[in-house]
Amino acid sequence: MTTPASIPIAFASLAALSCLAGWTARSPAAHAADASDKAAFVPPPESAIPQGKFGDEVRLGEKIFREPGTHASAYVGNDLRCSNCHLDAGRLAGSAPMWGAYVTYPAYQAKNGHVNSFEERLQGCFRYSMNGKVPPLGDPVLVALESYSFFLAKGLPTDEAPPGRGFPALPKPDTKPDYDRGAQVYADHCAACHGGDGLGQSADGKVVFPPLWGPRSYNWGAGMGSIKNAAEFIHANMPLGMGGSLTPQQAWDVATYVDSQVRPQDPRFTGSVAETRAKFHDNANSMYGQTVNGAVLGDPASTPPAGTVPAAAEQGK
Repeated sequence: MTTPASIPIAFASLAALSCLAGWTARSPAAHAADASDKAAFVPPPESAIPQGKFGDEVRLGEKIFREPGTHASAYVGNDLRCSNCHLDAGRLAGSAPMWGAYVTYPAYQAKNGHVNSFEERLQGCFRYSMNGKVPPLGDPVLVALESYSFFLAKGLPTDEAPPGRGFPALPKPDTKPDYDRGAQVYADHCAACHGGDGLGQSADGKVVFPPLWGPRSYNWGAGMGSIKNAAEFIHANMPLGMGGSLTPQQAWDVATYVDSQVRPQDPRFTGSVAETRAKFHDNANSMYGQTVNGAVLGDPASTPPAGTVPAAAEQGK
């Protein structure tokens, strides 16, 4: 689940190349039109970034967004990019675009029980999705990302939910989501890019397609750890450039499969898996604390140590 701007010329497989070809054939504007019944907002182009100090911050924010491991390495603990989930560098409607997020903050977040500023929301991304450290408020990394998001939102009213914000709502499946069916969907539609082991693929030492589970992916506290969130994102955007090609049932099934794998610990871990589930994951969309294939998900005994790099990644798989 990645963005074209992050894909080098060398590809791991012809199937991966076909994913990119699909994106090229279907433009972000066409995708945006499908993201909502209403016309989705179109953010200003890169050419509109102003000169001067503020423009420099915007450009830095875009660099961080595309390559946080390079430009914000002190706060990143895995192989993901912001643009893996917020496609087209945070511009794409229906893929949680940053322009849609910016105008809806400050906002109350049940996750931490108080009204969050936009900077606080960005902090959460580093803590959970990037499985990293939280930049302090006012840190240059946060200022640059906020500047970039502010630029993308130029012309949008505040305190309204613009069409295309977040992920498009997905109806509940006709049949209860199933791990085994999801495994087949994954094998048929996802493994060519993300690897049969879910650890992603690299070329020339650079991650081409991001890991969906394992030690270098998002942790149990991330928004993508919710089966509902993952299903909505997958249905709207995956396979890359072929959003909407999976049925809602397939999206729910494969999201269940992906979010039933071993991944880094929730940083809010209390010392007890059962207590952590009861406090933070007590809902049908989280597999944390559930037993899958004989392993209790979130159990420290089966949780990869922070910073672990799989052998395949070390070898430039």
